[in-house]
Amino acid sequence: MAESDIGAAVRAGYAFTGPALDLGALVVDGAACDPTAKVRIPLAMVNRHGLVAGATGTGKTKTLQAMAEQLSAAGVPVFLADIKGDLSGLATPGDATERVTTRATDIGYDWQPAAYPVEFFALGGVGTGVPVRATVTAFGPTLLAKVLGLNDVQESSLGLVFHFADRNGLPLLDLKDLRAVVQHLTSPAGAAALAELGGLSKATAGVILRKLISFADGGADEFFGEPEFDTRDFLRVHPDGRGVVSVLELPGLQDRPDLFATFLMWFLADLFDDLPEVGDVEKPKLVFFFDEAHLLFRDASKEFLAAITQTVRLIRSKGVGIFFVTQTPKDVPGDVLAQLGNRIQHALRAYTPEDAKALKATVSTFPRSDYDLEEVLTQLGTGEAVVTVLSERGAPTPVAWTRLPPPRSRMAPADAAVAEGIVAASPLLAAYGTEVDRESAYERLLAKVTPAPAPAPAPPPAAPAPAPADAGPGFLERALGNTAVRGALRSAATAAGREIVRSLFGAARRRRR
Repeated sequence: MAESDIGAAVRAGYAFTGPALDLGALVVDGAACDPTAKVRIPLAMVNRHGLVAGATGTGKTKTLQAMAEQLSAAGVPVFLADIKGDLSGLATPGDATERVTTRATDIGYDWQPAAYPVEFFALGGVGTGVPVRATVTAFGPTLLAKVLGLNDVQESSLGLVFHFADRNGLPLLDLKDLRAVVQHLTSPAGAAALAELGGLSKATAGVILRKLISFADGGADEFFGEPEFDTRDFLRVHPDGRGVVSVLELPGLQDRPDLFATFLMWFLADLFDDLPEVGDVEKPKLVFFFDEAHLLFRDASKEFLAAITQTVRLIRSKGVGIFFVTQTPKDVPGDVLAQLGNRIQHALRAYTPEDAKALKATVSTFPRSDYDLEEVLTQLGTGEAVVTVLSERGAPTPVAWTRLPPPRSRMAPADAAVAEGIVAASPLLAAYGTEVDRESAYERLLAKVTPAPAPAPAPPPAAPAPAPADAGPGFLERALGNTAVRGALRSAATAAGREIVRSLFGAARRRRR
C-alpha cells in the first residue's frame, strides 16, 4: 500500500465521533509527520485495557505520562506506579524547550505547559507520600504465597493457616501476627490444632515460618498493618473536575520487585470486590498503569495466573482500565494478552537471537497491516510507536507508525519541596498518616502462654444489707451475671466477627469506614 493509502486508512480508521485521547500523528516515509492523520483512542474504549511496550529508553514512561494527563483532563482518575521516580513531574508545568515545541508542531498538537492534580503515596510510608498499608488478612494467602515464593503445596498450607486464624478469632493485621499463628501451630500447645487441620504438616509450617522471618527481615513489616488503605480513595476527582492522578512512589523497592508487583495486584483485587457492575461507560472510573508488568507474572503459580486473568477480564465491566507497561508482549501471559485491546509498541532491538525471537513474537500479536513490522519496530525513534486500538464499535484500528505527543507537565521529577507540600496538604494524611497497632493474633496468643499474675487476697465479705422486696435483679441481669452465659455470648460475637468472605485471590473483604 502506498503512503497516501496508509494515510487515508488512518484518517478513516481513527475518525471517532466521541471524546478520545490524542496519541499523535502518522509518520510518513519514516521521517515526516502527517498532522492530518491523527492517531487517537476513544475514551470509552480505554477500559478495554492495553499494553505499552518497548525496549529501555524508547519513551514508554513519557507515553503513559501524556496519557495520564489527558485522562485527568477528561475527569478520569489515574493510578501510576512510579518505580524510577520520574512521574512526580506531573505536579509541575513542563518547559517549552525547542525539542518539545518542534515535536508538537510536527504532529499538530496544541501544546501548553500544565500541572495536574496529583496525590503522592508510598508503601508503608517508605518514601514521600501518604502511607498505603494492607492487613495480612486483607492481602490473603494467594497473594502472600506469590510474594513469599511458595510452591503449590506450601501455598495450600498457608491457606489452612489463614483458615485457622479466621475460625479462632485471631486477627492477622501484620506479619508478626501471622508468624505468631504459625509458631503456635508448630508448638506443643498447638499440636492438637495442627492435627485437626490435616493438610498442614509441621515441616511445611516450618518452611513458611522461615520464609516469613526472612521476608520481614527484608523490611516487609513496614507494608502490613493498619490503618488499612481504602482503595476507593484512588477514585477521586479534583474540585475543578479533573481526575486526581495517584502516584505510588516505588524507587526504593527495586530490590523487592515481587512485593510491589503483588501489592498492586492486591489493589486491583480489592477494587474488583468493591466496585459495582457498570457495563460499558462513556469514560472509565479509573485507569491503572502497571509498570514493570513482567514482575507480576514471574514465577507465578497457575492459580495466581488464573486469578489475574479473571480479574483483568471482569474488571472492565466495573469501569476500570488496565495498561500493562513492559518490554515485550511475551512478558505477559497469552490469556492476559488476549484481553488487551489497545497496543502501543515502542521500538524493539534485535541484537541477539533471543531479541530476534521476541521481535517475531511481537509482530504476531498485531493485526495484519501493510507495514513490514519486523523492520519498522527496529527503526522507530524515541517517542515513536506502532499503534492499534479498538474503535468505537470495538474493532481494531489500522496499524499506524505514530509519533507521540510530548507531556505538558515536567518530564523530570518534581522538586522535593513541591512533593512534600502536596503530601502535607493531602486530606488523606489524617486518615492514613499514623500507624495503629491494636490487639491482634500476636497479643492474643501471647496472653495464652503468659501466666496471669496471682490475684490479691480477697477482703472478708461484708454482711449483706437487706434488699428491698422489689429490688432483686431481673432475668437479663441474672443471666449476664452468669459466667457461662457471658462466655457463650463472647464466643458468638467472635464467631460472627471472624466470618470472612474471600475474593479471587483469597483476599478478605472488610468493613469500610
